[in-house]
Formats: sequence, C-alpha cells, structure tokens
Amino acid sequence: MKPLLEVRDLVTEFPLRTGVFTAVNGVSFSIAPGKTLCVVGESGSGKSVTARSILQIVDQPGRIASGQIILNRADGTSLDLARLDPRGKAIRSVRGAEIAMIFQEPMSSLSPVHTVGDQIIEALRLHLRLDKKTARAEAINLLRQVEIPNPEKAIDRYAFEYSGGMRQRAMIAMALACKPQLLIADEPTTALDVTTQAEILDLIARLQKSHGMAVLFITHDMGVVAQIADEVLVMHNGVVKEYGPVEQIFHAPKDDYTKMLIGSVLKLERRAEARATRPPLATDAAPILDIRNLSMNFGEVRALDDVSISLRPGETLGIVGESGSGKTTMGRAVMRLYDPTGGQILYRRADGSQVDLVTLEGAALKSARRELRMVFQDPFGSLNPRMTVAQIIGEPLLVNGIAKGRELDDRVSHLMEQVGLNPATRERYPHAFSGGQRQRIGIARAITLNPRVIVADEATSALDVSVRSQVLDLLMRLQDDLGLAYIFISHDIGVIRYMCDRVGVMYRGKLVEVGSAEKVCNEPDHSYTQALLSAIPRPDPRDRDCSRRFRYTGEAKPAPIRAAS
Repeated sequence: MKPLLEVRDLVTEFPLRTGVFTAVNGVSFSIAPGKTLCVVGESGSGKSVTARSILQIVDQPGRIASGQIILNRADGTSLDLARLDPRGKAIRSVRGAEIAMIFQEPMSSLSPVHTVGDQIIEALRLHLRLDKKTARAEAINLLRQVEIPNPEKAIDRYAFEYSGGMRQRAMIAMALACKPQLLIADEPTTALDVTTQAEILDLIARLQKSHGMAVLFITHDMGVVAQIADEVLVMHNGVVKEYGPVEQIFHAPKDDYTKMLIGSVLKLERRAEARATRPPLATDAAPILDIRNLSMNFGEVRALDDVSISLRPGETLGIVGESGSGKTTMGRAVMRLYDPTGGQILYRRADGSQVDLVTLEGAALKSARRELRMVFQDPFGSLNPRMTVAQIIGEPLLVNGIAKGRELDDRVSHLMEQVGLNPATRERYPHAFSGGQRQRIGIARAITLNPRVIVADEATSALDVSVRSQVLDLLMRLQDDLGLAYIFISHDIGVIRYMCDRVGVMYRGKLVEVGSAEKVCNEPDHSYTQALLSAIPRPDPRDRDCSRRFRYTGEAKPAPIRAAS
C-alpha cells in the first residue's frame, strides 16, 4: 500500500542579509493512510517549517530549495506539492480539501472580525460548492461533532467569546470541514490545560478513526507522543535525528539527542533530588504570607471564592488547576495587580511585623512590592522589546534609586551570572535570546531587589521540556541561595511534583484540596484532583489505558471520559 504522503530530502531556506539560513535540511519521511506520525524536537528544530512546507505556506522570504513532497491521491494519481506555485490554483485546491492544518495559536489563526460560523461556512462553500443554507447546516453539524455546546447559537459567536479549548475545537471543525485525507496539527494542545488537552486528543483520535485520515502531529510534549503516535520523527536544528516506530523511540532510542529528550520527560516524573535531600522545613515557623478568606469578583463572575492558605518561609507552594480555576487571579491579587473584593493577605516583614497587602496604598504598597516579585508566564510578552537586557534587569534598581552608573552595571552582570546568562550579552535586546534565556532574564529581574517572596505564574509552560527542567533547577538553587519563598502557579502536575513542598488545588475559584506535594500528586483525596491526575499523558507508549481517565463534573463521583478506541 502506497503512503499517503512521501517527503524526500526536503530543504527549506530563508535568505538573510548575512547569507542563507537552512531551517529544514534533507528531511525525509512518509505517512500511511489512517496513521499518526508525531514530529518532535525543541523550539527552532524545524518542525513547524516542515509542516508549512507541505502546504507551501512558509513565511516570506522562506522557500523550498529542493526535495519532493509527493501526495498520493485516492484516485491513484500523484502530485509533487514542492513543485507547485505557492500562490497558484493547484496548491489552493489541496489546502483544506485534501490536506488541512490546525495551527498552534487558535486566537491569532481565527479571524476576530468574522463569526466562527462564517469562517467554517467559507471553507465549505469554497471547496464543496455548497449553497449558504446547506453550508450553515453542515457547519452546525461540524461544531456538534467537535462537542461545542449549543452549536446552533455558538455558530454566530466570535472567537473572543470562546474559551481556549473551544477555539481549538472550532479550528478542528474548520480543518475537518472538507474531510481531508491528511490533518496537520501544529502544537494544537500546547496552550491548553491537561484535561482540555486530553479531550482534544480524544476528539482528534475519534475523528481520525471515523474519517480514516492520517495525522501529522507536531509537539514538544513526549507524553502526548507516547499516547497517540504510530511513528515518531525526532528533529534538531533542521535535521532528522531519529525516525521509527513509537515503541523503538521510547524504549530503544539510538540517538543521544532522543535519549536526552526522553530523559528530560522522565526527570519530571519524580521529585527533584535537590528537594528530596533538603532538610525538612520547620512546620512551626510563622507564615511569611497568610491568605485569609480571599475573594475576587469580575462583575458577575466570582474568580476567587473564600480562599485561605498560608506560605511558610523557604517553602514552595504549588497552586494547580485548569484554565479559569482562579490560579492566576490569586497570584495577581497577592501582588496587588488586582484589588481583591474581600479577605486579607497578611505579609510578615523581616522584622516580624505584619501588614495586610489588601489595604496597603501608595508608598507602603511600593515598599512591600520590593519584597514580593513576580515571574510571568510569557517570556516573550513580559519583556520590553525596546529595552536591552541590562536596562530590563537594572530597571527596578534604577526606579528605586538603589544603584546607577558603574555600580548598576556591575549588579546587572552579577545577576545575569546568577541565572546562568553571559553578562557580555547584556546590551542585546530580548529578541536575540531563546525562550529559556528570556525566562532567565525575567527571573533575574524578579530577584534584583532581593525579594522574600516570588510568585511564578506558569513560569515554565512556554518552554521545551529540556529547558523546563533547567529553569526549575535554577529556581530551586536560587531559593536555597537567597532564602526565597515561592508561590508556583502551574497546570502541569509533573512540574508541581518535581519542585513543590505543598500544593493547593483550585477549581472554579475555590481551594478544594491542600496537602504535601507527595500526598496530593500520588494519593489525592478530592475527586477533582483525581480527575486532573487521570488526564496526564503517560510518557510510555505501552501504557495507553484511557479507561482510567475521568472528568470531574462537580459531583461527588467523577464521570468517565469516553475513550477514543
């Protein structure tokens, strides 16, 4: 049986002022009908450029320099997509109809000025030549297939009215509108929490089975790969490092890079050595932060509902939950980026005195903020692109009148060394750094004023798995060196298990479970925590039992999730 798609010695280049950058260098693979090929690798490995090359949608001035992309059609004919004009009619007839693509960020790939329904209807009318009424009925049916509630009403809503998971479902509905033979999914679950991710993966698997289509799935999450892949292509710096069946890649990898990727995943499956060997924290120490009956309303929405929890000196407190559970709202309320509706946040200063952060204003609040700092989720959006790294890290010192001139420069250099960055790069701008390096810049800025508490909001969720463990190790080292206490917000239970002492689990603004990381991650009491843990993809292709997974419905017993098989 012929493969559906054959890629042979693909080379994709980007001409630059300084020469030619080869993003994809001699890549070859094939996909059989009905099978799933996962393409894995770190950021910058060439995964997305490979996928975009197949549909001739490489960003300008990129172009396919050589190689073949053979599409073997159902009627027995073959077509070399690499030879087609990127703007021509031939490739446009393939896009959406025979090969469809789901993009990584659904908010930027859906039009903000057209309803979701209009966008699906456009694809149906363009490729299937349906009249308006038939196309609308089919669009409603597609939204129902991808389990969007009330599809008859949802069809007339805009993308911003959908949650992240619903947007991704709408993208899948659009991609499947014309029943393509091949679905390319570029990091479709990266921005989603673990339960939504599990549902999207189940959905793709069910639709794949019913439509008989092949899937090219791009990801850096090896847990996802273990659960869905038939074959795996490992990429690094534009070249193929390893290619083979999923079983071989996980249990008998040949290449050192593949071994490193798998090792990074397995490392986050257990508690960090630095935490396991550290002397236990004093349980009788007065809390550095004591949150009491904290509430936060946004109009009718109760984002925080009577939350009470404490943070001890030197402790890492993990806050975990799905998107919309109130984790980030809690972190921002502690920093007073939001003004809470009710409750207290009692902060104990170094001299033993207590202040309520909720009621602080002016100079007193500014003074407290020197000792409470934040590391944000997005290492790209949280750094000013017009400031050099030296200016970004040094700004808190300058604004607070602590250092300037030569002293400021020396302090910035020292801070960069502390977070593992070369001080010689301090005059560069953020765009010249990788995601992991940018997060280190954010951490350096957070520790500039010698804080006592750091709120880290999804500080590693945008990073590759290999970089993730490096940043977590850095945070733990800084904690021990500087005597920091962390509130670590995450939807990744692996990260929480790896570095946290205690964990609070949030669901719809309420704190439903609090306990030691060991207890909560291994033997949780609450049904919601059990549901969260059941949705985590296990990094072992021999362990694909979906029957253990269940969805929390707010009742005493969770409801089973329908398996894809």
